Amino acid sequence: MPTTRSFDIPLTAVAPAIWGSTYLVTTELLPAGYPLTVAMLRALPAGLLLLLVVRQLPKGIWWPRTLLLGALNFSFFWAMLFVSAYRLPGGVAATVGAIQPLIVVVLSRIVLGSPIRLLSIVAGAAGMAGVALLVLTPGAALDPIGVAAGLAGAVSMAFGTVLSRHWAPPVSPLTFTAWQLTAGGFLLIPVALFFEPSLPALTAANLTGFAYLGLIGAAFTYLLWFRGLSRLELSQVAPLGFLSPVVAILLGWAVLNQQLTAVQLLGIIVVFGSVWLSQHAQTARRVQLARA
Repeated sequence: MPTTRSFDIPLTAVAPAIWGSTYLVTTELLPAGYPLTVAMLRALPAGLLLLLVVRQLPKGIWWPRTLLLGALNFSFFWAMLFVSAYRLPGGVAATVGAIQPLIVVVLSRIVLGSPIRLLSIVAGAAGMAGVALLVLTPGAALDPIGVAAGLAGAVSMAFGTVLSRHWAPPVSPLTFTAWQLTAGGFLLIPVALFFEPSLPALTAANLTGFAYLGLIGAAFTYLLWFRGLSRLELSQVAPLGFLSPVVAILLGWAVLNQQLTAVQLLGIIVVFGSVWLSQHAQTARRVQLARA
């Protein structure tokens, strides 16, 4: 079990690490100004493709549960994420969203009865501080609507994370991912059609970007994410999301020649320290239970 668990953690961490490439792909390969349409095209084709593979639809109570989880993890979360990103400087949006692991800790206590451990709270606070060091600038302005959208998105994803674990779907992570991506994509169709104009003619670069975000950034990564949720404690999985802004900053430095400051390097160290601390907290709990 320890060997399997130690393998599950880095495998799950691959998902948020890849999510960190979303900003680079979106800005460099996709048409600008279509956030909701991009979100829909990221989720729906990937979900339908996975449905063709698994050839299994929800049954009974899993129809409304799938719709709710698809909305929480994809439709509403991505919509709020884009509202926050458009109304706030990137650093503020990322820092507001980084509160999600702390929300997961509280919701896990309410929904699952999981104990709230001091180390988990410290790790979550340290992760937020690390993200702030990475992306927050001294002159960043606060927009109330943007902050509210960022918090709403963090709460939405946190609820989706906790409920995904609480309901324990009677299917494989691949099937569970297919259901949620498809539901989330379908729910985004009317929103995208109402709020945004039609896409322009797509270039080869646009198609490459959509293929990457759908197949790698959605289907593959969320398969790993939901697999991790089924095998690991939520207090271990949620802080792995701090890796996304780290990868985004490193890709900006490596690919776009963006400056990497000493403060950002400190932020990277703090983020990795918070992720390690969150894993250590769970390990310490298992040791205590074994001794008891």
